[in-house]
Amino acid sequence: MTQPTQTVPFVQSIFHPSDFSKASELAFAHALAIALIRKTELVIMHVRRGEREDWSKFPAVRKTLARWQVLEPGSHPAEIFQRLGVAAMKVSTRGNPVRASMLQIRQQNPDLVVLATRGRHGLPLWLKPSVAQAIARRTSAMTLFVPHGCRGIVSIDGAIQLDRILIPVDHEPNAQEAVIRAVRAAETFGDEAVEIVILHVNGGVVPHFDRPETQACVWKELRRKGDVAPTILDVARNVDLIVMATEGRHGVVDAMRGSVTERVVRDAPCPVLAVPAI
Repeated sequence: MTQPTQTVPFVQSIFHPSDFSKASELAFAHALAIALIRKTELVIMHVRRGEREDWSKFPAVRKTLARWQVLEPGSHPAEIFQRLGVAAMKVSTRGNPVRASMLQIRQQNPDLVVLATRGRHGLPLWLKPSVAQAIARRTSAMTLFVPHGCRGIVSIDGAIQLDRILIPVDHEPNAQEAVIRAVRAAETFGDEAVEIVILHVNGGVVPHFDRPETQACVWKELRRKGDVAPTILDVARNVDLIVMATEGRHGVVDAMRGSVTERVVRDAPCPVLAVPAI
């Protein structure tokens, strides 16, 4: 597993809720890989149904790192931080999964939330109408949605590939923060210059935004006509990551409900990074 040289911060704290399903394995790989590259905090949370937690079912951080050949098999848990700089913590709680997850996000205040999705028929629970909206609206963290069975940036075996990033842009919401985060992702994951594709659907003037100076990416602009979400998904067939701006900094989840971003997340062939607009 290669670890690209870093020059610009991407995230410092990651939150990953897991239901221990097969669908969550790829999302866990993404969360762990980002924590490893960035040498940051990773909180893995499970909301249990019974009185006691079966800790053996939690994603195995040490075993995964050993499989990725970045940690010796049988290493002591302390070595994850001492040798690799990853502060991994497992949290178990009871109650409503959505409310418990949002409470943890509020307490931890992570830079990034990593969620597994199950495609068209299985968005994360907190995108459903039963979400505790009062807590969700206070959540301003970026959210990385990793569809089950997709071609991820990070494989289960820890291999990393990021060659093309798609940023759909419009005049609202402002895409500047999404552009910055896409560049950070290129610097974090790209071995060579990553192509960042700026997509503007249905004509007009392409919104203005500053492009950070970096050798980590090259830029390309596309203009297409058609329904916005299907057009984005059509272009996304040949990219590794979609980065989308969402309305406002007071609730990525609430802002997405019923939006183009939600429709893209449902059918995306690759991970989607939802970035709150400033």
